[in-house]
Amino acid sequence: MNLTANNSLKITINQQSHVLQSSTLGYNETLLKTLHKLGLQGTKEGCGDGDCGACTVAWCAPQKTYADDDHTLPARYLAINSCLVPTAQLAGSRVLTVEGISQLSAEPAALHPVQQAMIDCAGSQCGYCTPGFVMSLFCDYHANSLSDLSVEGNLCRCTGYTSIRQAIEKLKLQQPNPIPRHPRAGGDPGKVSILNQTDSEASANSLFLPTSLSEALTLKQTNPDALWLAGGTDLGLAFSQCGGATRHIALDQIPELQRLELTERALHIGGAVPLAGLLALLESHSSFEPITRMLHWFAARQVRNRATIGGNLGTASPIGDLLPVLLALDAQIVLAGPTGERTVNAADYFLSYRTTECKPDELVLRVDIAKPKPGCNSQSYKVGKRGSDDISIVSSCFQLGVDANNRVDFARLAYGGVAAVPIRAIAAENALIGVSATDDLLDIVKPILLSTLQPLSDFRANAAYRQQLIVNLFDKFLREQQANLHGEVHG
Repeated sequence: MNLTANNSLKITINQQSHVLQSSTLGYNETLLKTLHKLGLQGTKEGCGDGDCGACTVAWCAPQKTYADDDHTLPARYLAINSCLVPTAQLAGSRVLTVEGISQLSAEPAALHPVQQAMIDCAGSQCGYCTPGFVMSLFCDYHANSLSDLSVEGNLCRCTGYTSIRQAIEKLKLQQPNPIPRHPRAGGDPGKVSILNQTDSEASANSLFLPTSLSEALTLKQTNPDALWLAGGTDLGLAFSQCGGATRHIALDQIPELQRLELTERALHIGGAVPLAGLLALLESHSSFEPITRMLHWFAARQVRNRATIGGNLGTASPIGDLLPVLLALDAQIVLAGPTGERTVNAADYFLSYRTTECKPDELVLRVDIAKPKPGCNSQSYKVGKRGSDDISIVSSCFQLGVDANNRVDFARLAYGGVAAVPIRAIAAENALIGVSATDDLLDIVKPILLSTLQPLSDFRANAAYRQQLIVNLFDKFLREQQANLHGEVHG
């Protein structure tokens, strides 16, 4: 679907249906800006780049049944950053803001329990961040999953988190009612003009919403300047801060990119599968613990609810958190283009700074990762200035295999943030092959790591600190896996 002057987009906000005509909608306009034009000023703009959570709203993600029959995600409200997502990309969606959740109560003057708990526990001072906290808590309150992690993507600069945590504990004692389908404050669908554009502006801007892979690839052929748009958590910065490019092809409504399957042999991740869905699948399986751990530190929930593995590969940032994991687990990246599909090893995918094997007319169809062989030990690590809601200084993932003679027969040492691309320390890997697992492996690879990996200094950390992290993270891995490597478990 292409938003042109001849069609429109429907979105439901706070149970009110709005028809946004393409001639009056800014194609690159974020949901946050649309809300403000609708007079919904409760959703605040803080940082404008998805870090502070002040702009959090509840997005009703559609029900998804993945290839794994036991893994079905029902329609549910998820916290997202409204400053990053284009309004048009949410065509057909339902959204709730802080003004709308009180309408869910049967009592005309009643607040939502989350709002009332924040008042009772004095969880607000200046109030600027409060709507974002309320919406994050609202989503987890109705999902029966309230914890400190519910607000990991929300920053408070003056109240302090003690009173907010007290509100969380108060809410845990309550039994939430299901969200009603027809709340008391519903209204008739209405047409809302959002942004006045001239005819030339309307024709120059396009957002394509294909519903099949073939349609998306055809659109790219006829619009080569259009950018692929997945979750938008990286590209969304352009929308938020400078309006973005003029043409985008959204990928989040394409079933072929939503495949998520865990078999006896491998994990298959569709390019547009939200990382929150991937985490939900893997948390009950131990085979891919490095992915699970990195996803916990990848970003806050608002980002994970939209971000995709295809987007992480598409931007090819040298500090993309999942990329070292894909290198260490020998992932295969399946690309789709006008001539068909082709598979690229993760080790061959990254060519130079933000340049990859993916051609301009191709997209990431899926990522295939074989289950680690018995005797392989793996884990991932991330170091940043904050916990889950920050860019990494250094990220890493390691995998060591030990044979029946307790010698290393497989080695992967992968790093992010230490070069222009995510990189494997191949020289160090080669030095480990054939060595007894009981030897001092750190002593063997430390001089190699220091001589072959030469990180740069930037505003996050200097080169010397990064070099120390390169060594220390592998040391940490060896200490954690000592029992396995010394044969106490696999011997």
